[in-house]
Amino acid sequence: MTLIKKVALPLLISSALWSQFSAAAPVNYAMDSAHTSVVASWTHFGFSHPTADLSGVTGNIDFDAAKVSDSKVDVTIPLNSIDTHVDKLTEEFKGPDYFDATKYPNATFKSTKVVSTGKNTMDVHGDLTIKGITKPVVLHAVLNKQGMHPMVKKEAVGFDATTTFKRSDFKLDKYVPAVSDDVKLTITTEAYAK
Repeated sequence: MTLIKKVALPLLISSALWSQFSAAAPVNYAMDSAHTSVVASWTHFGFSHPTADLSGVTGNIDFDAAKVSDSKVDVTIPLNSIDTHVDKLTEEFKGPDYFDATKYPNATFKSTKVVSTGKNTMDVHGDLTIKGITKPVVLHAVLNKQGMHPMVKKEAVGFDATTTFKRSDFKLDKYVPAVSDDVKLTITTEAYAK
């Protein structure tokens, strides 16, 4: 065997193996609803900042720490889960003046690109859909931890994220501007490798 063949063959094998591993680098994680929460907050006539919780969130996260730009997020939020901690307001939010949860049962977020902004931080650009209306938003995310989860015995990731959107963009504009148009979302999640 010539010297070229001796050198080229291992290089070709290494290259083939590397391309397989690099192509499979993003890990697919399923979000754990029990450890995922979405909290919305707004300004109420300038006096206070009430909150509403959304639960039962499901979704997938494809995450590659080595190449964050290859990551993806796809999330579904059941709007009937909204809880303002004030019964009358919760029912109003579920009704036609706000989310109309019977007609539009879910809000969704699907990423369009992920951009690294520093060590363990990234901006997740994507499309937020509420009441059949889709608008671009950016989630400012922090990777809390990645590794083996001690309880579920699977690879896991955990993120926190925030974003702000205008509710009038989604026809949720009752009482604007006395009650703020801007709504802040604060998100935390754990997700486990499939």
